[in-house]
Amino acid sequence: MTTAIIVASGSSRRMGFDKLMAPLAGKPVLAHSLAAFDRCQEVGQIIVVTDEARFNSLDLSGLRNHVLHVDGGKERQDSVANGLAALSPDCDIVAIHDGARPLISTESILLALDAAAVHGSSALAHPITETLKRADGDDFVKDSVSREDLWAMETPQCFRVRLLQAAYLEVAKDGLHVTDEVSALQHLGHAIKLVSNPSPNPKVTFPSDLILAEQLLAAAALSSHPAK
Repeated sequence: MTTAIIVASGSSRRMGFDKLMAPLAGKPVLAHSLAAFDRCQEVGQIIVVTDEARFNSLDLSGLRNHVLHVDGGKERQDSVANGLAALSPDCDIVAIHDGARPLISTESILLALDAAAVHGSSALAHPITETLKRADGDDFVKDSVSREDLWAMETPQCFRVRLLQAAYLEVAKDGLHVTDEVSALQHLGHAIKLVSNPSPNPKVTFPSDLILAEQLLAAAALSSHPAK
């Protein structure tokens, strides 16, 4: 069985309000992520890692899957560990997704899951196309950074369950701080397959990101229902 763990325990300090429950095209940001994984037929269980009040405010009616609530931890890696501890014993593949990425498509989820089934681990990502500069402590350009072979990481990041559990045990044992699951697998010395995401999948971090997400959703709706 495949399980999706949606991490939604952030404090939204940079937004000034709860970005995960901010309205986006008529429903909360977090609800869009939930719906995308629920539409994916390969997913048989969804776990939302968040606080109880936020979870209880979600409208789960109409979802195909039963959605399990798990409390978040102090750091992101603690929240993911809590989610892993709640997995069903028959789960063999797990997809970890940031709840603040509401535009994730079911098609992109399937690409990542298929790659994890073959390689044991995978992550959605996209090649860096912007010019990169390194700055000094005063925000003056210090030098240029080659973007060759550089990728920006996204989610979901997908793994065979035992592999990710082993990686998190090593991270905890060594007292490391990791910001994503790929970093935990790297510490274990395991290769991770990058999957180029063909669809926009931005993370909502600032208020302007909500405006962009609204525009992208509107454009997607227009393309799927063109005017006659």
